[in-house]
Amino acid sequence: MNFKYLFLLLLCSVAFSQNSDFPSAKVDSIVKRIQLPVFPSYQVNVLKLGAKGDSITDNKKAFDKAMALCKKNNGGTIIVPKGIYKINGPIHFVSNVNLKIEKGAKIKFSDNPKDYLPLVLTSWEGTMLYNYSPLIYANNCNNIAISGEGTIDGEGGKVWKTFKAKEVEGKNLSREMNHTNVPIENRKFGESYFLRPQMIQFLNCKNILVENVRIENSPFWCLHLLKSQSITIRGISYKSLNHNNDGIDPEYAKDVLIENVNFDNGDDNVAIKAGRDHEGRANTATPSENIVIRNCNFKGLHGVVIGSEMSAGVQNVFVENCKTSGYLKRGIYLKTNADRGGYIKNIFVRNIQLDEVEDCLYITANYHGEGKGYQSDISNVYFSNITCNKASESGIVIQGFSDKKIRNISLKNIEIKSAKNALSNENAENVTMTDVFIGQRATVPTAVSKH
Repeated sequence: MNFKYLFLLLLCSVAFSQNSDFPSAKVDSIVKRIQLPVFPSYQVNVLKLGAKGDSITDNKKAFDKAMALCKKNNGGTIIVPKGIYKINGPIHFVSNVNLKIEKGAKIKFSDNPKDYLPLVLTSWEGTMLYNYSPLIYANNCNNIAISGEGTIDGEGGKVWKTFKAKEVEGKNLSREMNHTNVPIENRKFGESYFLRPQMIQFLNCKNILVENVRIENSPFWCLHLLKSQSITIRGISYKSLNHNNDGIDPEYAKDVLIENVNFDNGDDNVAIKAGRDHEGRANTATPSENIVIRNCNFKGLHGVVIGSEMSAGVQNVFVENCKTSGYLKRGIYLKTNADRGGYIKNIFVRNIQLDEVEDCLYITANYHGEGKGYQSDISNVYFSNITCNKASESGIVIQGFSDKKIRNISLKNIEIKSAKNALSNENAENVTMTDVFIGQRATVPTAVSKH
């Protein structure tokens, strides 16, 4: 055989092997497809409209006026200079607007629930409904941004925090309406239902940028990317430690880049979702897909989660070059149950450094042991080049069903230096392991001692 041909064959074989672990070309094509928003040259400074950064004055009218002026001029940039701007109510975006919160500026939202009425179309834990407005809300907008090096404070730790203990009735009603296909226009929540609003939500939006801002003290999920596409989230930071303070929740979202984010959250750092149960299964044309997460620092409950609300499906997720910067319960966590249906497939995770966690890698189709009749399909999950100093519970967990096995899991170059339980693998097929070390590495076998 021609040596040149043999070398080419070997090269192709190596390239294919690397590609199956982490298809970089696919990542590049997603990132290239994502469009950054572009804005007209028009600018308006909120101080010129009567805003006062004194932490006391209600600046709702000034911010509303700034947004209206941008709309009149077909878009522009709203400049928020240094100061603390109290706003008694939500900011509602229009298209082609960049909300630029400059260094030293803070937007501090009120925590009076009445300020977030009337109800708007939103979603709550995977069910579409009408509820309190998110604090920053965009519905059917294109080319929008939140930028600058300032801070957004959701004031979520006082009044909103008390809603958690009272939400059960509203939560259960929303799920019942989902399961019984109640028309969305009849799903009215708000006062007396105690479902907290998201801090920032983009619904049915395209070409979104959130860059360099700091997010603090959210009432509920921090940044909800709902039914939106072509999204860039980069260079932002968090300190948001209230109940359910997920960092970023892409849901029915497409073409998303999340990079260089410093998380410090009371819940999941990134939680990829795609609707709950009946409603999600009816929306299979809009799975969450083509999501790239890279160069992030994790701190909170879990690093990257897929589920458990994922009934429309999640596919083509790429996580790379991330590490922990503080406590994390689980590193990478794929979770669904027999109520969800849908699928999780084509998930690629590489170059992850974890310190001390409870569980390092966890895949379960039986989350909380709940549900029946709608088992999810989990397949084609690739983990490579992952290190973890300690797993106080389990190193690697894979849990399928006997009649619906998890399929095609690849584990390559994994080192977990210490774990109470090394590996739990049940009801899974085609699980391949290459250079996987859990606990102390074995050396050459010792010789039999002479007597």
